[in-house]
Amino acid sequence: MVKQLLLVAGLLAGADVQAAAPQAAPRLYITTEYSPPASMLDGERVIGYSTDKVREIMARASISYSIDLLPWKRAYTAAVQRPNGCVYATTRTPEREQLFKWVGPTDEGEWVLLGRADRAYQLTTLEDARGLRIGTYNGDARDDYLRSRGFQVDPAPNDMLNPQKLLMNRIDLWAAGLRPGSSVMEQNGWAGKIVPVLVFNRIKVYLACNPAIPDAVIGKMNAALDAMDRDGTSRRLERKYDNWVQRKPTEAEAGQGIPAR
Repeated sequence: MVKQLLLVAGLLAGADVQAAAPQAAPRLYITTEYSPPASMLDGERVIGYSTDKVREIMARASISYSIDLLPWKRAYTAAVQRPNGCVYATTRTPEREQLFKWVGPTDEGEWVLLGRADRAYQLTTLEDARGLRIGTYNGDARDDYLRSRGFQVDPAPNDMLNPQKLLMNRIDLWAAGLRPGSSVMEQNGWAGKIVPVLVFNRIKVYLACNPAIPDAVIGKMNAALDAMDRDGTSRRLERKYDNWVQRKPTEAEAGQGIPAR
């Protein structure tokens, strides 16, 4: 009887230890879009300042992962549907708040209406742009924001098509996301041709993860990012791309997407 009691006690103790054991971190399936210099391809490897930050977060948090570069809608949907999915760089909006667990912010930026330099725009508020054709990126937060407010949007499958549409008078304005101090106009040869007309929102972006990912994993990633911000790593990774020059996207980058590691 004593042996039986000891055996039962041992099994119960073992069950308690097993129940108390931390949940193993899943291998994360991380997706992003072609959005240079934040995320882009170098051969078959996804690079860019946002990508480098994500890789550093994973390394510091000791989390295994893969990164795929996809069209934005597919990248976003994968994070919504896959229990181990995350997507960056995702604008945190009230509509998306309960869809994800959030790591970040990893970056901040401005939503800007850009127009042709040879046109005289009279825009003081966003409402002044009502009735104008605004080029957006299909499935992007700016597209959702403007569409939900009744503005006339003309979405493109890749955001880099919008400056061409603007210069060809196929749209009146381009709703773009820019980081403060961005030199994207100069780098792409648009300086003097395309100019900012109105900043209509200021946002922060995140690594957005499926709610099924354990809170402990999200906490480890946020702690890693906090440490990166404090020790200067985040800024150092951004500076790597200060002199990066835009090139024409390949067909795969512009619309098809290429799996990368």
